[in-house]
Amino acid sequence: MVPIRYNVRSLFVRKITTIATATGIAMVVFVFAAALMLGEGVDKALGTGGRSDTVIVLRKGSDAELSSGINNDLLGLLTGRPEIAQPNGMIGEFVMVITADRADGSGVSNVLIRATPKEGIGFRPEVQIVEGKLPTPGTNEVMVGKAITGRFKGIGLGGTFELRRNRPVKVVGVFDADGASYESEVWGDLDVIRTSLGRSGVVSSARLRLVSPSQFDAYRTAMEADKRLSVKVMREADYYKRQSEQTQSFLKKLGLIVAVLFSFAAMIGAAITMNGAVAHRSKEIGTLRALGFSRLAILISFLLEALMLSIIGGAVGLVFVMLLTFAKFPVMNFQTFSEIVISFRATPGVIIWALVFSSIMGLIGGAIPAIRAALVSPVEAMRA
Repeated sequence: MVPIRYNVRSLFVRKITTIATATGIAMVVFVFAAALMLGEGVDKALGTGGRSDTVIVLRKGSDAELSSGINNDLLGLLTGRPEIAQPNGMIGEFVMVITADRADGSGVSNVLIRATPKEGIGFRPEVQIVEGKLPTPGTNEVMVGKAITGRFKGIGLGGTFELRRNRPVKVVGVFDADGASYESEVWGDLDVIRTSLGRSGVVSSARLRLVSPSQFDAYRTAMEADKRLSVKVMREADYYKRQSEQTQSFLKKLGLIVAVLFSFAAMIGAAITMNGAVAHRSKEIGTLRALGFSRLAILISFLLEALMLSIIGGAVGLVFVMLLTFAKFPVMNFQTFSEIVISFRATPGVIIWALVFSSIMGLIGGAIPAIRAALVSPVEAMRA
């Protein structure tokens, strides 16, 4: 085998072309990793918002809370089952979307309002107040998720905004929900908000805590078979996973398309660099062949050099993409048509895939030049 230090020296000798090619690969890896990190952020926000021992009940035919409606007088039929934990094993909630002006004046967007009973916060132990206080039940006080606090006019601690004309609410608290999509919502009192909107007789969904996750099938079968209800029962975790699929798929595909287009340019750059190396190192290659190194050894050496170049570029791209973990990215939730704020999440899987992607680019870009180097005749190379 050709010593690795030969390839390392070669990269340092041709600093300009090495830097140019590594920069191109770094840009592609940056875009590729950013797309994956954004997808992970969407999955964290939407896909991890549920528990396996909690079920969500929607009206049959509805795919999301926003399009669902269950009459109050039916809620009692949902709880009288041995599978449901007692007491306080159920909460009914109402959700709506309002239009709000962005605080920076860049336009308007949709914000999801969740009307929950006083038991709603305790039902979700991951929800914690980080600023201000909990809203007082029975009042027009609300709390806002930390992801959107201050992003819209009036939707920040101490602010006031209207659910509809002459129906103001006051923000008294900011809450954290361990990265779940709840952090992009505003929460208020169920009865106050429903009354303000003239919808006091219905809830959008019901959530029920099971005695055990294994009780889900029995409970779902019983509820969906009850003709009086006409409901659909899902595990809360599965519900949020389905909520994230469309948004996550769109963002990942968009990022991957851009990354693939950029990767062609990066592979061409790598090929040009390696072709130039072959052209300027013909005598070196001839010397290596004369010293007894086989064509296979030359081929592997040049492929290794291309791989080293791509890994350097990939590592640089990953260093810069890590800066995105400090950024937040607003996207539209296609299920609720409301804005959610996503954080870029760097996971071990993202890092591994980014390095694999950069390595593949390097190997493909360096394959033809490596074959060309392996086919160089030692006699002709020494004469050149």
